[in-house]
Amino acid sequence: MLIRTEAPADILLIDRLLKSVFATEAEADLVMSLRENGHLTLSLVACTDEGEVIGHAMFTPLTIAGEETNWQGIFPVCVSKPYRHQGIGSQLIREGLDSLSDLGYPGCISAGKPEFWTSLGFESNSALTMAGNQCQIFTLWETEEGTPTGLVECSTEFQSYALTV
Repeated sequence: MLIRTEAPADILLIDRLLKSVFATEAEADLVMSLRENGHLTLSLVACTDEGEVIGHAMFTPLTIAGEETNWQGIFPVCVSKPYRHQGIGSQLIREGLDSLSDLGYPGCISAGKPEFWTSLGFESNSALTMAGNQCQIFTLWETEEGTPTGLVECSTEFQSYALTV
């Protein structure tokens, strides 16, 4: 298996993967919209040795307390059904986090299942909130200034996405 940055030839394959993995086309539409509007920082794919795209992870910029902080959010992450429970999603996330760290991004935020995110080194952070999100928020990395506090906001594409799910 190979994890790499998405290439233009992957766009339709990622779209097809997202549509096959999620219950609706909302995630595929979100990813396409983020890409088209330049609101993604990093998009990775996992490929089989034969080149089939079997996983995808996207990292997007966030604002915190109304300020651009260069902190990134992780969503969506998906793996093709026959390849699940083999650690591919975790590998995509770790590779993305390593790349973001190398590029100097100060931190990353996600929300969801505590057991999954803490296994990747994330810590629960009650000082951050997301409008309409009842999940725990998890952060990774701390800058010299510490973790920012306040309302976490995603790009406008996520607002449209929230209305469809």
